Amino acid sequence: MAPSICPVSVDVVSDDGDGEDERTIAAELPTDGRWNGRVDRRTEVAGAGMGLGDQYESFLVNNVSAISSLESSLRSITWILPGRFKDAELASEALSALLNSLSIYHDTLLTKFVQSQPKYRPLIPSSLHSRYTRAWSDKSSLYKWIARSLELIRYLELLVEMGLRRKVSAQARWRSVVFIETIKAVLRLILLKITRRPLISPLIPEREFDPSALPEIADDASSPTLAPSSPPASLPSTPEHFKNNHIPLPPHPLLTPPPPNQSPQPVEDYLLPKALTTASVKAPTSLIRAMSCPRDWLAEIVYTLRPLIYAAMLASDRQSNRPLLTALALEFLSRNLRRVPSPSSSLERSEYAKRDRDIVWYMLRGSIWQEWTRPKLEAFADTTSRAPLLGLFGAIVRDWIPLIDEYYYYTAP
Repeated sequence: MAPSICPVSVDVVSDDGDGEDERTIAAELPTDGRWNGRVDRRTEVAGAGMGLGDQYESFLVNNVSAISSLESSLRSITWILPGRFKDAELASEALSALLNSLSIYHDTLLTKFVQSQPKYRPLIPSSLHSRYTRAWSDKSSLYKWIARSLELIRYLELLVEMGLRRKVSAQARWRSVVFIETIKAVLRLILLKITRRPLISPLIPEREFDPSALPEIADDASSPTLAPSSPPASLPSTPEHFKNNHIPLPPHPLLTPPPPNQSPQPVEDYLLPKALTTASVKAPTSLIRAMSCPRDWLAEIVYTLRPLIYAAMLASDRQSNRPLLTALALEFLSRNLRRVPSPSSSLERSEYAKRDRDIVWYMLRGSIWQEWTRPKLEAFADTTSRAPLLGLFGAIVRDWIPLIDEYYYYTAP
């Protein structure tokens, strides 16, 4: 039986220069869904003119596993590039800065895509850090852009210092370092005013989803819902001689291993890991308690201004121990002034533990580096220079020692 026809009219733009701006043609659209008319040229142009950003997002989602593997491989290369050729440290840092900056953009696109897909379900719940930083990014656009700016500055500051060292004098380079630290301190103080809570690091959410699952979600989302052309074939029936295979044979005493000597698991031990914690039911922005007294504010302000004070003192006096001793004094002052987090504030406790571990970086600064750490690393590199495997690590250490001497941001607080 011939399909019924539905007449429609389509506006087609004329480009043959005959003076007619546009004309309407008749087309026939069968009700069974097949198009027999002419296609609107403007539709073709609109389809071909897909935005470059949309194309890149589609490419990223469909190839996210390969891109993540490539990023990881290139980051590994940046660790062994310094010392391989002239200006190798500049090439290594430029590659690292590019990868880190692209990661921020990629994480933004992937997070936006994942949130728009109702079918996506994470394998594990989001970490407390991601919940907290994402909640503040959604709540305050100013927090979101300042946090991203601070992360971008952190990725680019060493590259900027390397470029300045090759173009300007040492005094101008240190003035630029102090200027960068001033910008960072001002931005972090603004974040303190917005959140009224201690700042955590990093300030933006980290990627927490499986990249290999995104192309499947993209295929499901991009494929239109169509009626199947033919009903799905039913599963073949079970043969008669297989139907009784679900009946097990009686166990033989010689072939059956003895039961393990296990005591029955208490109900509490089974239910305790599945119980919700206090942090699981808190609002994301309440995972860290607001600062309530001047002492809390003073502790965070001292910790925020510490890198700026250290850089400013180094710019004027790089020979004495005063910058190092002042920075250490501010570090321990902030540590003694800060509050003791409650047992349920695991996110705040993990941030304070990270700050305590960062004190180890003072081994690579000032006179501690010059008189104690550096001689020991040089002795290690000399001792392992002839060892088959340790010689590789010794060579890498030897190539990194001059960089710690020359650049502030390799070991900056």
